[in-house]
Amino acid sequence: MMDNNLAKIVTLIPSATEIVAFLGQRKSIVGRSHECDYPNNLKNIAKLTSPKINVDGTSNEINKQINTILENSLSVYKVDIEKLKKLDPDFIITQAHCDVCAVSFSEVKNIVDKYFNKKTKIISLEPNTLDDVFNDIKRVAKNLNVENKANNKLIESLKIRLKKIKSLSSIQKQKPLVACIEWIDPLMIAGNWIPEMVNIAGGTNILGKSGGDSHWIKFEEILDQDPEIIIFIPCGFNIKKTEEELKNYIKKNNSIRLLKAYKNHKFFVADGNQFFNRPGPRLVESLEIFAEIIHPDIFNFKHKEEGWIKYND
Repeated sequence: MMDNNLAKIVTLIPSATEIVAFLGQRKSIVGRSHECDYPNNLKNIAKLTSPKINVDGTSNEINKQINTILENSLSVYKVDIEKLKKLDPDFIITQAHCDVCAVSFSEVKNIVDKYFNKKTKIISLEPNTLDDVFNDIKRVAKNLNVENKANNKLIESLKIRLKKIKSLSSIQKQKPLVACIEWIDPLMIAGNWIPEMVNIAGGTNILGKSGGDSHWIKFEEILDQDPEIIIFIPCGFNIKKTEEELKNYIKKNNSIRLLKAYKNHKFFVADGNQFFNRPGPRLVESLEIFAEIIHPDIFNFKHKEEGWIKYND
């Protein structure tokens, strides 16, 4: 094995790229997924994946395409194996969390077993909670042999920011009911680390299962709970795309106007692509966005307009 400081790293999911860069190893990344776009200086790094679906379609169209692929036991993404072989990485960082989010772990393992010798190590991320995310960052640091005081301090600084928000929000008397929507058509409620983040930010998460998978939901279930705030954070969608999807959904489902959150202008659209759905260091910024939305009287991290907007019909 070559010196780990010069190790060749391939990251097949955006959160992995962000974690590696956070740990000061950005220059070691030789290959990435097509979705890896942060930090901004990644353009010259080889793209190794591409989607098999039309990602510019509507929520409903994308969902149908993905279901068709998964029903046939196929992968949603294509891996450029020839390019990957030429890179001959020491580490491939992927995930075993969701076959829709990135190349499946089993496919990566099959590729490594078939084309690479034992020197190529797979690091698989599988977070369900915030603690899992912090532990993943530590585990990546350990595997890359960059577990040191500086990086431990960086990880601790994330936790300190989280604790400050929790401390301020915990003394608030009002804990509004909050629903977080991870897909619009059909409706999916956000799970995993999102419910935990809502509660830390001073809200009362509803419908989503903390530490559990995101799941499909019927509109009637939201209507029954009638949350005070609804935050739309579709996976892979930026603010503009989400805003368009939401407008179309409201046109087709007029009963959404019966919701308390809609009547009180408490619909919010956030960047689900850059934040929330990338379980890495920037989940703390995602938490800040939640805090600004839920308790605007006490939190202002200046993410408004860039990270989130209030939805207006």
